[in-house]
Amino acid sequence: MTMNIDIKVVTNAKKREIMTAGSALKVKLTSLPIDGRANEELIEYLSAFFHIRKSDIKIIRGAKERNKVVALSVDDATFRACLDEKAKVATG
Repeated sequence: MTMNIDIKVVTNAKKREIMTAGSALKVKLTSLPIDGRANEELIEYLSAFFHIRKSDIKIIRGAKERNKVVALSVDDATFRACLDEKAKVATG
């Protein structure tokens, strides 16, 4: 199953982080948006976060913009479980 997710990317952050921002995700990345490095880091980070292969992630819209639409091959239950697990870790 493929989900399309709206993502706002913040580059040049001190550390990587994913948080919800309304119906979208806000992802902080450490790399600069030069030569596609931030997009590569985004795909690597999403792959690790949602436990899916990098080939299961596609940037559909916004490859050269801060606001992106990304297709993830993950079901809704797994998507929510990963976000919930992150929230549990953040709140301690």
